[in-house]
Amino acid sequence: MALLYFGRDVLIPITLAFIFSFLIAPFVRALRHLGLGQTTSVCTGVLVVTVTLLAIGAVIIQQVGMMGASLPQYQDTIASKIETLDQLTRGTLGSLGGPAGQLIEHFTGDSLDGPTPVLQNDGSAKTPVLVEIHEPALKPFQLLAKIASSVWPPLETAGIVFVVLIFVLLEHESLRDRFIRLAGGGDLRATTIAVNDAGERLSRFFISQFLVNLATGLAIWLGLSLMGLGQALLWGTMTAVLRFIPYVGVWMAAFCATVLAAAIDPGWSMALMTLGLFLAVEIIVAQTIEPKLYGHTTGLSPLSVVVSAIFWSWIWGPVGLVLSTPLTLCLVVAGRYIRALKVLEIMFGELPALTMPQNFYQRALSGDAHEIVTSAKRYMQHKSLAEYCDGVLLPALHLASFDFKDGSITPVEEEKVSGSIIAVIEALSGSVKWWKKRKRPSVLKRGGIGRELREQRISDSGEWQGSFDVPAGSVVLSMGLGSSYAELATEILVRILREQKIDARSMSLEDLDKDTPPEASAELVSIVCLVSVDPLNDCALMAQTLERMRQELPNCKHFALLLPSPFENPDLKTCVFPTADHVSRSYEDVLHSCQLAMKGSGTL
Repeated sequence: MALLYFGRDVLIPITLAFIFSFLIAPFVRALRHLGLGQTTSVCTGVLVVTVTLLAIGAVIIQQVGMMGASLPQYQDTIASKIETLDQLTRGTLGSLGGPAGQLIEHFTGDSLDGPTPVLQNDGSAKTPVLVEIHEPALKPFQLLAKIASSVWPPLETAGIVFVVLIFVLLEHESLRDRFIRLAGGGDLRATTIAVNDAGERLSRFFISQFLVNLATGLAIWLGLSLMGLGQALLWGTMTAVLRFIPYVGVWMAAFCATVLAAAIDPGWSMALMTLGLFLAVEIIVAQTIEPKLYGHTTGLSPLSVVVSAIFWSWIWGPVGLVLSTPLTLCLVVAGRYIRALKVLEIMFGELPALTMPQNFYQRALSGDAHEIVTSAKRYMQHKSLAEYCDGVLLPALHLASFDFKDGSITPVEEEKVSGSIIAVIEALSGSVKWWKKRKRPSVLKRGGIGRELREQRISDSGEWQGSFDVPAGSVVLSMGLGSSYAELATEILVRILREQKIDARSMSLEDLDKDTPPEASAELVSIVCLVSVDPLNDCALMAQTLERMRQELPNCKHFALLLPSPFENPDLKTCVFPTADHVSRSYEDVLHSCQLAMKGSGTL
C-alpha cells in the first residue's frame, strides 16, 4: 500500500497505458491482418486514441465555456427557485454556512442590495467603503510560465501514458513471453491458456464497457436535444466518461444536467423530464443491454466493485476511482490462475466461495433447513430431483459422514444436521407439512435417518409401503447394502422414483430373513436395485446379494447402484458384477434405466 501511494505518480500513467493497451490491442491486430506492419499498426491505433481523447476534451471545454457564458441569463430563474426551496424548507436552506450558504445568499438577492450599514458608537450609521485590490499585470514571460505550470502536470502524465502505451503494444509478444516465463515456465500449455484467457477476458470487458458507455452517452445527447436542453452534447459526453466510475458516475452527470434544466426552465417539468431520461436510459442499459452484451465478463461481485472503488480512490484519487473496476478485475483474473493469489478471486470474484454441497452442509450445521429448501427449489427450476441429489444432496451427505466418522461434530450440531436433512428430503419429495414435523434426534452416525424417513413414508402410504393389489411387474424394490448409512441413499432413491410415478419400495438386508407378506408375490416386482455408498468395501457383499436375489426373484431385472464419495475418487474397476443387468453410478442414470425397463415391459 505504501508503494501504491507514494509511487502513484509513476504507477498511474503506467497503469493507464496497460489498460489502454487492452482496449487498443484488438484494433492493432485487425490492422495487422489488413497487411500493415507492426509499427504502423501501433502508431495508427495510438493516433486514433489520441484524436478521440482530444476531441472529447475539446467538446467538454467548448460546452463548458458556452454554459458559463449563458448562466447569467438564468440568474433570476435560479434565484426564484432557490427562494421557493428555502420557503419549503422553512429557512433551513438559507441557514447553510460555508460556500453553499454564500452561494444561496447571493442568488436570493441578499448580497445584491449593497453593503450593510455599520452602527457606530454614537448611534450613527456609516456605510463602509468597498475596496478592490488589483494585482499588477503579468509580464509576457510570467504569464507564459504561469500557463505552463498549470498545464504541464497533465501533459506530462499524458506523455508518459502514450510513450509507455506505444512500447507496450510494440513489445506485446515479448511481454507475454516474459510473463509466461515468470508465472509458470515449467508448464507452458497451462500458463499459455491462462494468459490468453486473461487477455481476452480483459480486452472483451474493456471494449464492451467502452461501447456501452458510448451508446449511453449518445442516447442521453439525443434525448436532451429533443427536450431542448442547452449543452446536450456536454451532458452526453460527461455521461459516457463518468459512467466508467461504477454506480455513481452516471448519477453525477444526471445531477448536474438536472440542475441546469431547473435553472433554464421557469417550471419544474424540464428538470423532471431530464432526471426521468437518465433514469430510463440507465435502467435499460444496466438491466438489459449490459447483461446480454458482457454479462458476467467482469467476474466481480457487486460488493467488491464498491469496496474497490473506495480503496483505489483513497490511494490514487479520481483516477483510481475510474480505474477501480479494471484494476480489481486484473487482480481477480490473476487470482484465478496464480495459486498464491487465489485469495483475491475468493474475496472479490462473483463465483460462490462454497460449492453447493459445502453450502448445503454449512446450512445444515446451522440448522437452516428453510434456506436449503429455497436454494434447492431454485436449482430444481431447471434440473430434476435426481440431478439435485446427484450434484448436491449426496456429496453433502458424504461431507457429513466424514465428520461423523471422525467424531468431530458435537451432539447439538448432529441434531441440527439430521433435522435439516429430514426436512429437506421431505420437502423435495412432496411432503407439504415438512416444516410442522418435529425435529428428532440425529441417528445419522448409526445410519438411522434412512429408517426415520422410511417409517414416516410408511405412516403416509400404509403398511408394506402400499397395497399389493397392483399390476404384475409394477414394483421397484430397493435395498441398501454395507452399512445402515446406505439406507438413507436407498430412501432417497425410492422418493426419486415415486416422484416419477413409479411404485418404488425399500427393504433392508434384515428383511430378507423375515417372512414374506402373504399378499406379496414375486410377479409384482419388476426391478431389484441394490444400493451401496462404499462400493470398494461392499464389493463382495454386493455380488453375494445379487446372486441371492437372482435365485429368489429370477424373472425381474437386477440393478446395482454405486454411490461412492466424489471427494475420494475410488477406483471401481475391480467392482465387476456379471449377474447385474445394469450398473449405475448416479440417481439420474438408474432412474432412466428403470423407466426404460418398465416401458419395455409395458408397466409404465
